[in-house]
Amino acid sequence: MSFWIERVKTPTAQPLSKQLPCVIAVTGCDGAGKSTLSEDLLAQLDPGAPIQWLYLGQSSGNIARWIKDLPLVGPPIGRYLVSKADKADEKESTSTDTATTLVMFILSHWRAHKFRRMLKLSRRGVVVITDRYPQAEVPGFHFDGPGLGAVNPEGWLGRKLTMWEQRQYQRMASHVPALVIRLNIDADTAHQRKPDHKLSILKDKVTILPKLHFNGADILDLDGRAPYEQVLETALGAARAALRNHRS
Repeated sequence: MSFWIERVKTPTAQPLSKQLPCVIAVTGCDGAGKSTLSEDLLAQLDPGAPIQWLYLGQSSGNIARWIKDLPLVGPPIGRYLVSKADKADEKESTSTDTATTLVMFILSHWRAHKFRRMLKLSRRGVVVITDRYPQAEVPGFHFDGPGLGAVNPEGWLGRKLTMWEQRQYQRMASHVPALVIRLNIDADTAHQRKPDHKLSILKDKVTILPKLHFNGADILDLDGRAPYEQVLETALGAARAALRNHRS
């Protein structure tokens, strides 16, 4: 497999709100190696400052388990809400009833909560390595964008929550990390590595994710099929350079 790296220089659609000199984001399709790379960056980066790893996905599985275990909700209602959480994470789902809309909004709100935690860490000088990073360019949880914008829920509540969710993602996306490391991969390889994921969804991800700008962030594109030692070495070098440049 060939190995390639490309710095992406893209125009920004809106003025940058704030640079995050201590944040390195790792993004890409499922199966590209995001979790492995972000964990190895955490272990080997050694930035001369405190460092933490943070997952910035919407955590639908964790939220679903939390809902199911609530004593006042009860197992039957818990199972119902869990099914809504599962549907919220399926692109093919066209259900936009009130329960599904609320669950999707909760998932986005939880992501925003984790993002605020990341901001607090960064302001204290902690270097944060994130697995995924929210964006407001393309709707859909599969692309780490606003979920309700992808299903367009009807009714005044659905429209209101969609507007609030979009604003949440715009606020998050206005904070630009020091570097976005994007692992690219083809859908067939991703499906071989993640056979439990739908091939149709993986195809959408490998088409959309490489086109995201992340509000003008410096983006390092890496081939997720290349020898991992090369991927890690290049990512470490770029991350160290980005932290030095943004701190100087």
